[in-house]
Amino acid sequence: MSMGNVKNYMEQGGGKWVVGGTLEIATDGELTIDGKPLTRAANQADSMAATIADLKTDFNALLAKLQAAGLMDQGNG
Repeated sequence: MSMGNVKNYMEQGGGKWVVGGTLEIATDGELTIDGKPLTRAANQADSMAATIADLKTDFNALLAKLQAAGLMDQGNG
């Protein structure tokens, strides 16, 4: 088999997977980074903020949702 027509493969040495096609995570499958599961982030409604303070509140809500989904570290700045 020629590697030229394979879309998904592990590079020689096993340190890297290359996905040129679709990566499908089955219903009972899980995608993790450093052992922490990733999930879809909860929806964040469009901001209707009229003040900077309200915009800050909306933005912080978005950051919290990204953190809860495992898409962002929960650090202190």
